[in-house]
Amino acid sequence: MAILEIKKYPDKILKKKTSPVDSIDDELQSLIDNMIETMYAAPGVGLAAPQVGVSKRLAVLDISSKEDKFPLIVLINPVISNKEGIIEFEEGCLSVPDYTAKVERAEQVLVNAVDRQGKPFEIEAEGLLAIALQHEIDHLDGVLFIDRISPLKREFFKKRYKKAAKLDKINQE
Repeated sequence: MAILEIKKYPDKILKKKTSPVDSIDDELQSLIDNMIETMYAAPGVGLAAPQVGVSKRLAVLDISSKEDKFPLIVLINPVISNKEGIIEFEEGCLSVPDYTAKVERAEQVLVNAVDRQGKPFEIEAEGLLAIALQHEIDHLDGVLFIDRISPLKREFFKKRYKKAAKLDKINQE
């Protein structure tokens, strides 16, 4: 297994809608293992394939460090088939380091996906698991959590990001 490079904002792959996984083969199994290792090493509670430079509908989640009852979940070709309620939650992202913001999401979701053995399954989720599922599935649709905040907060983030990038460039010279 290997720890993969996590793509950071504004990498173009993070804004691209992903392609469905059409074959669950050894190469995909290896990618899943590497994504799991990368997520734990980061450390994060979820990781989507575009975040490691792969434009496929694949994500891994493990919120057990926050809520014991939810072990590791592998999602292949996930789709949110139902949403209910509204909740606001402070989110961060491995691809948008050192920034968090309150994001409005559905409080409960129903997600249909395929596991790493190719077996279809359904997850009914609420709370943190529902938020994490929506966050990772957004990645598969080319949407970052900063796309879900107010235009004013997004502008503030972009200015802060440009300033930090400029400082990094100066420090590297």
